[in-house]
Amino acid sequence: MFEVEPVEKQQPQGGPVGVDKRFRAFYPHHVLLLPPSLDDCRLPQDHLARFVADPVDDVLNLGPILADYTDKRGYPPYDPRLMLRLLIYGYTIGVRSSRAIERKYADDIAFQFLAADQAPGFRSNSRFRRRQLDALGDLFTQSLHLAQKLGMVKMGRVALDGTKVEANASKHKTMSYGRLVNKEERIEAEIAALEAQAAALLADAEAADTAEDRTFGIDGKNTDLPTELDRREKRLARLQAAGAQIEAESADKARRHAEDKERRRQEGAGTSDEQAVTDAGQQAAAKARPKPKAQANFTDPNSRIMKNSDGAYIQAYNAQAVVDEK
Repeated sequence: MFEVEPVEKQQPQGGPVGVDKRFRAFYPHHVLLLPPSLDDCRLPQDHLARFVADPVDDVLNLGPILADYTDKRGYPPYDPRLMLRLLIYGYTIGVRSSRAIERKYADDIAFQFLAADQAPGFRSNSRFRRRQLDALGDLFTQSLHLAQKLGMVKMGRVALDGTKVEANASKHKTMSYGRLVNKEERIEAEIAALEAQAAALLADAEAADTAEDRTFGIDGKNTDLPTELDRREKRLARLQAAGAQIEAESADKARRHAEDKERRRQEGAGTSDEQAVTDAGQQAAAKARPKPKAQANFTDPNSRIMKNSDGAYIQAYNAQAVVDEK
């Protein structure tokens, strides 16, 4: 046994909390037996993880995040500093999946250092990101200003270009809205015919054997029809979900366009009426109709068919890459 200095309980920086909220104990400098301290772990002093930890703990304004914790009920949540350390570092090195961040705790000493020997589950990471989405955007901006002041980036001149990031989905699983509607109507007719056929078979008990022989063949089983019906109903459900997605995207686009147009009109007239903006958006959304060539992919609904630099069409995302002149 040996004596160690007591560790004082630290309160998160960045302003008062909405109420007296209690967080799970989080001591980045907590003294352990192996190793004696997290600061003494095998992580170089100039490692990026240490640079991320210092601003989160001492520089960034966490007031908006802390003020969001107003409910004193329930099990204490993870300290916001812990969650921010993990998200900022993970995003910086290209690890953006909540599950991937959770897996890093097992074999990445940088994540172990940042988490201070704790291991939030992927659901905790995901919920924190969704809950603090607006505040995180502001914190990333603060981080950029800090990096600029330290001379790590110079934002006088930047270069922007688009790049296609291929999605983990086949372009053959994409269907246009016009074709989707036609396909949906045809499958609905097929399902109706199958249901009518099944009803006729159940109603005509005396001719059941003969009807089944005609429908399924001499060696067919009476389970073939329900199986086919179930398959087509599931396919119809997928088509309807894709159609609903396209319609929702069209309505949202029309709503945003109408709201922006109404705001510009009010600015020109020197007035301000948010209810009129909302009404204009709702009216436009109600009237919106998708274009026949609007797309939806069954595997990855957020991706789109795009033309890459080689002239080939791929299922992808359109990303932007930005660098400064340094």
